[in-house]
Formats: sequence, structure tokens, C-alpha cells
Amino acid sequence: MAFADTIILPISSLGRAGLFSLSVLRASKPTADFFAELLREIYKVGARSLPIIAVGGAFVGLSVTLLGYRALETYGASNQISALVGLGLYRELAPVLTALLFIGRAGSSIAAELGLMRATDQITALGLMAIDPIGKVVAPRFWAAVLTVPLLTALFCSFGISASYLEAVHVIGIDAGTFWQVLQDAVDFRSDYLIAFEKAAVFGGTAALVASYVGYHAEPTIEGTSIATTRAVVNASLLVLMFNFVLSALLFR
Repeated sequence: MAFADTIILPISSLGRAGLFSLSVLRASKPTADFFAELLREIYKVGARSLPIIAVGGAFVGLSVTLLGYRALETYGASNQISALVGLGLYRELAPVLTALLFIGRAGSSIAAELGLMRATDQITALGLMAIDPIGKVVAPRFWAAVLTVPLLTALFCSFGISASYLEAVHVIGIDAGTFWQVLQDAVDFRSDYLIAFEKAAVFGGTAALVASYVGYHAEPTIEGTSIATTRAVVNASLLVLMFNFVLSALLFR
């Protein structure tokens, strides 16, 4: 029994998650109903996440600017602060922190909604009406996350760099022209900017799949929904951090 708990059960759970992901891709059919549901989910998981992403990006930009200035000033390179902020945001901080904020805001909502649908037999009712529940309630949420997380990452970067500019130029006293010129020279469009969005799309899809899988297979009780919501946030956050390390090791060699 101990062997089954430690070896067989995790492997079987991983296999079920993989099959669930394949079923989501198979159920993603471009129909009018699918696109209507997709637009609703983009508003729910994307537009409603804008305030927390904007505020989070601004304060991360302020914090990185202050920390970077104190470190670079020691070596007489304080005018390179915009390069540090730009590379830090585009390569690591923006995709990861946006995904983590998205998981806390939208991933928990996805898991809770699907858990409640399971508890109130709505998912079973869809099957009885010959409607694919995965195509109806899971696939639109997955693609909404894949599309919106890169856009939210762009918003995170814009607020982070804008806040960094205000602090570096108007508080610390760095020349504005130097700030933008150093940033332009340090950040590459293909190697930094586009890769940030590629990572964000992977993180968004991962967060949506984990939240949907946990909520879809939750115990049909209120307690089961609560457990599924907590598990979705924890598991998705850990997977995002793991995937970020793997992608960074592969993309920034």
C-alpha cells in the first residue's frame, strides 16, 4: 500500500492530467458558441485582472529600481539602472509575477467555478444533454488564459518601466535621455521582448490547465471545492516557478 501511495498514485495522477490536457485541445473547436464563451472568459480572467497587474507592476518597478541603484552606485554604474530593470522585467520578473498574480486572481476563480459546477451537478447535466462539458466550460477558459496572460505581462512591463523612470529620473536624478538610451541598447526585441510573451503564454496555459483539472475533478461538496481551489493555487504556482527555470535555462544559454 505504501508503494502504491508513493509511486503508482502520482504517476497515475500525472497520466490523468496529461489525458485531460489532450481532451481540452481536442475539444477546442472554432464554433460560434466557443468564441462567444471565449470572449466572456477573456473579460472575466483578463480584464478583471488589470488593476492588480498594474499595481503589482508599478511597485515591482519601484522596488527593483531602488535596489538596483543601491547596488550599481557602489561600482559607479548607476546610469545603467534602466538596463537592469528592463532585462530583469522582460526575462524573469514580469512573466513569472504576472502568472502568479493571475493564478491568485483568476486561477482560483476557475477552480472554484468548476468545483461548484461539479458540486451542483451542472457538469453531469451537460453530459446528459449531449454537450461536451470540457469543450463548453474548460476549453474557453484555457484559451482565454493563453491569450490574456501575455497581454497582462505587457501591461506589467509598461507599468514597471514607467514607475522605474519616474523614480530614477525625478527622484534619484538620472538623466532621462540616458535612461531611455541605455534601456534601448540593453533590451533586444527578439531575445528579450518576444521571449517574455512566449513564457507568459506557457505560464497562462499551465495555470488554466491546473486550475481546470483540479476544479473539474473536485469532490462534489463545498469542502471539496475549497480544497480544489487551494490545491489549484499551490500546484499552479509551483509549476510556473519550475517551468520558468527550465525555459530560462533553455532560452538564455
